Amino acid sequence: MAEEQLIFDKSKSGRRAFSLPDLDVPQADVAKLIPQEMLRDNLNLPELSEVDVVRHFTNLSRKNFGVDSGFYPLGSCTMKYNPKVNEEVAKLSGFTNIHPYQSEDEIQGILELLYDFEQYLCAIFGYEAFTFQPAAGAHGELTALLMIKAYQPRERHKIIIPDSSHGTNPASVSLVNYGTVVVKSDARGNVDLDSLRRAVGDDTAGIMLTNPNTLGLFDEHILDVADIVHKAGGLLYYDGANANALLGVCRPADLGFDIAHFNLHKTFSTPHGCGGPGSGPVGASKKLEPFLPVPRIVKDNSRYSLLVTRYPKSIGKVHSFYGNINVIIKAYAYVRSLGAAGLKEVAENAVLNANYVMNKLKEYYYLPYDRICQHEFVISAKWQKEKYGVRALDIAKRLLDYGFHPPTIYFPLIVEEALMIEPTETESRETLDSFCDAMIAIARECETNPELVKTAPHTTPVKRLDEAKAARELNLRWKTGA
Repeated sequence: MAEEQLIFDKSKSGRRAFSLPDLDVPQADVAKLIPQEMLRDNLNLPELSEVDVVRHFTNLSRKNFGVDSGFYPLGSCTMKYNPKVNEEVAKLSGFTNIHPYQSEDEIQGILELLYDFEQYLCAIFGYEAFTFQPAAGAHGELTALLMIKAYQPRERHKIIIPDSSHGTNPASVSLVNYGTVVVKSDARGNVDLDSLRRAVGDDTAGIMLTNPNTLGLFDEHILDVADIVHKAGGLLYYDGANANALLGVCRPADLGFDIAHFNLHKTFSTPHGCGGPGSGPVGASKKLEPFLPVPRIVKDNSRYSLLVTRYPKSIGKVHSFYGNINVIIKAYAYVRSLGAAGLKEVAENAVLNANYVMNKLKEYYYLPYDRICQHEFVISAKWQKEKYGVRALDIAKRLLDYGFHPPTIYFPLIVEEALMIEPTETESRETLDSFCDAMIAIARECETNPELVKTAPHTTPVKRLDEAKAARELNLRWKTGA
């Protein structure tokens, strides 16, 4: 695809992308309406015809990569296909035309949807009640930790975190002014029980972990973990960044987790990326339910209300109004369209796809934990780095030349040269085979032509970028002559 010029560079003086009818009302005196110091004579805007504007932005859109255009195996992110029926439901005028300041009598429909969806999540994950206020996963973490802090006595001020945790976990702990205690993973990727026993004590407020963990492995000792933490007086928090492997199969509450957040924008298939939109509802067990944020949705006979006064122990509001409603509506439509049997099939196919890809690739890449994975798995470019000087980053860049979005790299941190792959349940066997063929071809290129891989990508509009420079020296402003 040819390089697309900046729209400013395409500008030709005198061209217009619009035409307005002749003015048929008296022209206002702009100088009287707007202070002189705020007026500009030259806006320096590009001048193009309508067709040039349309083609410019259409060409730019074709350079974007998304789940609607290709396979997106981004580990931990669950970039699965988003059914378009969910979008249509969320666009119904009854939803798009409501406003949170309307009276409760005028918004009974959306309150009923939210109330019913809360009951669905309670049934799916085993909790007493949910709040939909958190805007995303990390916000859900913060909300859960604030509830734990409200529940626990002051002398309990430390949170245990496995070394395979999400990076947001310690950040959330710090935000609530708790201390972090790290426990190691054992040789099979589980929480090391001896390390955990040494970590718990009278100052333990709880433990944050996800299961399956960021290695894509179900902790084989999760019931022992729960027993150790509970006997020490701590609580178990479930980081449900991705529950794609659990739906209809296993409920976190049944494993001993007292509180959890879940990402609707991952597990329940609503579009996300670039920082939003998201929704990270928090579910609480019976002993933590009184601390959930307010307002809470309650049902009296056939009427729904948003209540605050019934919950004196609540931590208060954590989000304006009641969360990202549009995302919640899409997740509701997803659950209703699949039903209980369909949700279980989602989990079964997600696990099947991940294990299929893992077993096809483990001959060509180092597999640090060679056992059945769940919805995702982690392989490593350790062999390629040691033998040919090719890094995980190089392999990710080379995948672009094969038309695939790269997987997550260098996460989790406990795996050297990590490549974290999540196929999701929505991809066909043909797509998975094509991806595996590309990964195998790159492994062979590392041996026969490592420089080709180390200098990739070669076919994209923009070649290899300096990620560190881009992150540290943001320059997004167009300047004349730049």
